[in-house]
Amino acid sequence: MESLRLVLLCSFLYLAVVHMGIYASNDVSRDSYWKTALPKTPIPKSLQELLRPDAQQYIGKDVHDLDARRGPCCLIYDHGAAASGKIQAEPNVTTFFLEKDLHMGNKMTLHFPKTTNATAATLLSRKVANPIPFSKSKLPQILNYFAVKPNSAEAQVIKQTIEECEAPSIKGEYKYCATSLESLVDFTVSRLGKYVQIYSTEAENENKQEYKIAKGVVQRIGDRSVVCHQQNYVYAVFYCHEDRSTRAYVVPLVGADGTKAEAVAVCHTDTSDWNKQHLAFQVLKIKPGTLPICHFLTSGNQLLWVPKD
Repeated sequence: MESLRLVLLCSFLYLAVVHMGIYASNDVSRDSYWKTALPKTPIPKSLQELLRPDAQQYIGKDVHDLDARRGPCCLIYDHGAAASGKIQAEPNVTTFFLEKDLHMGNKMTLHFPKTTNATAATLLSRKVANPIPFSKSKLPQILNYFAVKPNSAEAQVIKQTIEECEAPSIKGEYKYCATSLESLVDFTVSRLGKYVQIYSTEAENENKQEYKIAKGVVQRIGDRSVVCHQQNYVYAVFYCHEDRSTRAYVVPLVGADGTKAEAVAVCHTDTSDWNKQHLAFQVLKIKPGTLPICHFLTSGNQLLWVPKD
């Protein structure tokens, strides 16, 4: 009897080790891919948190946690999009501003939220992600894959995210939606090369409040960049785009409550090809192609990549 128990225990331990080894191999594979492609760039904490070693177990697990109230992730920054009922700025928040506003003492009401779905979503490996359909033409298969009802709020979020990814680029812009760690790396390397620096906004307080640009250096960090925003989806999808006519800054901020933030600002210097009805023009009351338009990256799941000198 004791020998049988010992055999069963050994068998269980063997299977557990194999199971852990498979998942560890998957995790090491993604980590190795990053280190090979970007040898001088550590993985940002916000991405590291999305790299679950048992990623396949989590695919679609949090599908019913999709927040339909969040609205479009990136349509507000889609330069070809016109303002509409579903593309609105957050009330009483500085969504867009002018480059000349980046000076010490200037005040803005800002919100640096932490998105719950972003922390729940998993960044897949290419091997896991590629077999899963991701296109509007395959929407019925996608909904079936995740057991989502076609007329549900979750289905609308999935459809909306795919539509954002498939919307055409404007002149001079390169965009791509990455559904895996490897494809995220491949796109940025193809646009910027393998030696890059990654920036994201860091804030001590996630609540909306008035901020003042603090004493110190508004640091200009690049005239060429790729920005990636994590989408509202059942696993981690990053909407990335490169616009050559940009300037990026790191801006020191102090909130009304005394908390601090280091916010990444992106300023678009040529807006002549943007949609004339874009929300930024309505908010700032200016015309296309006149003044540089800026916005902050509002959370850690929005990443700015710039070439290293």
